[in-house]
Amino acid sequence: MTRLVLGPLLRYAGATEATVWVETDGPCEVTVLAGGTSHHARTFRVEGHHYALAHVTSLAPGSAYPYRIVLNGEPAWPQENSGFPPSLIRTIAPDGRLRLVYGSCRVSAPHDPPYTQRRGFIKRGGLRGQRFERDALCALAMEMRREPPERWPDALTLLGDQIYADEPSPGTETFIRSRRNPDDPPGVADFEEYTHLYRDSWSEPAIRWLLSTIPSTMIFDDHDVHDDWNTSEAWVRKMRSKPWWSERVIGGFVSYWIYQHLGNLSPLELEEDDLFRCVRGAEDATLPLREFARAADRDPQSYRWSFYRDFGGVRLIVADSRAGRVLDEDRRSMLDEEEWSWIEGKISGEFDHLLFGTSLPFLLPPGLHHLEAWNEKVCRGAWGRSAARIGETLRQGLDLEHWSAFHDSFLRLAKLLRSIACGERSSGPPPASVIVLSGDVHHGYLAEAAFEGVTASPVYQAVGSPLRNPL
Repeated sequence: MTRLVLGPLLRYAGATEATVWVETDGPCEVTVLAGGTSHHARTFRVEGHHYALAHVTSLAPGSAYPYRIVLNGEPAWPQENSGFPPSLIRTIAPDGRLRLVYGSCRVSAPHDPPYTQRRGFIKRGGLRGQRFERDALCALAMEMRREPPERWPDALTLLGDQIYADEPSPGTETFIRSRRNPDDPPGVADFEEYTHLYRDSWSEPAIRWLLSTIPSTMIFDDHDVHDDWNTSEAWVRKMRSKPWWSERVIGGFVSYWIYQHLGNLSPLELEEDDLFRCVRGAEDATLPLREFARAADRDPQSYRWSFYRDFGGVRLIVADSRAGRVLDEDRRSMLDEEEWSWIEGKISGEFDHLLFGTSLPFLLPPGLHHLEAWNEKVCRGAWGRSAARIGETLRQGLDLEHWSAFHDSFLRLAKLLRSIACGERSSGPPPASVIVLSGDVHHGYLAEAAFEGVTASPVYQAVGSPLRNPL
C-alpha cells in the first residue's frame, strides 16, 4: 500500500483551479477528489523519492471545496481523528478582499519543552542547545481551528529560511549520524539529507494541516542552502574550494525546486516550463535535475526563480534576492538584467494593491543602511586593497548583504517603486498601496518610504521575522 510521506500542500489557488503537491513512498497515481470530480497525476521519481503535483480544475470563483487524497485507489488524506477541520481548497473571489499572512526564518525543532521555552540555552540536545519558543505557524493553525473558514487567511507567503540546512533539526541530525560524521560537512550534505529536513519541518500535525488548506508561495534565502550564501564573490570562491560544497549546493537547488518552487507556478506556467515537462516524462528525473542544479549554481541567468501571483485585484511579485545575484565587484547587483526586466514587466499594469516580496529588507534603519553602503564601497577598493580585505571580512562577519549593500540595486528598486506609486506604470490610477514584504532580520517593523516629490500612493516596507527563531 502506497502512503503519503509528506503533504498534501495546497500551493496555487486561483479563481477556478488549484494545484496540490504530495510526496509518497512509492510510484502511484495520485487522485484529488474535490467538488464531486476527480483530478489525477502520476508521481515522478528523484533519487528514490516520489512526488506529484495535481492540477484541480472546474472550480467556481469565491468557493470552498473540502478535498481528499487517494493513492492508487486507497484513501490517504485526511487523517482520522486529527483534531483539525477538513482541508479546503478556497478559490479567489475576483472582487473580494485579500488577507495574506507572511514571514520568514522558521527553524525546525520539536514543538514541546525544552525547545518551546523562552529563548536562552539548554544543557543538552539538538540545534546547539537553543530554545526557540513557540512556532508562529503552529499558533496560526490553532487559531484557525477555532475560527470559521471565512475568517482564515487567504494565502501564506514564506520569505526565506523555510529550512536551516546549516542547523539541521534533531531528527535530521540523528539521520546524518547514521550515515556519516556530522561535522564533515556541518549541516546537510546532499539531497537525501535535505529531504529529511523538509520532512521534519512540515510533518508536525498542525503545520501539515495548515499547509494543506492555505495556498502558499515560497522563496529561498541563505539558510535554505548555507548561511551567507552568495554574500560576495569572495565567499563563493571560498565555498567552491571545499570538497563537500558541490553536493551541498546541488542538493539544495534540486530539493528547493521540488519542495518549494514548483508550487509557486500557476498551472499555465507549469505547462510552459521545459524542466517540469522533462521531469514528468522521465523514468527517473535525477540526472536532468542534477544537471539543472549545477547550471543554476554556476549561471544565475539559466533559470528564473522570481515569480508572481494574482489575487483578484492584488498582484504579488516575489523577487529572488539570493540565487540570482551578480557578484562581480565592478557591477554588483541584487538581480541580473533578465530578472530586472521580468520584474519591470510584471509591475506594469493596473492593480488595486501591489505587493513586492523579497527575503531581504529593502528599507533598513538608517545607520545600518549607511554602514552597508559604506562597506560595499570599501570592498570595491575605495580605500585600497588592504581595506578591501578588511571590508570583506566585515561584510561576511556582520551579514552586510541587504539591498543597501548592493547600493545600485537599492537605488534602482527605489526608482521603480516610486514610478509605481506615481502612476507612471499604468494607464489608469496607481495602486492604492505599494508594500514591500520582507523577513531575514529576526524582528518586525513597518516603515513608510519618503520620496522626493509627491507620490499618489504610499509605499511601505513591512518586515515579519522570525516565524520561529530567537529574536
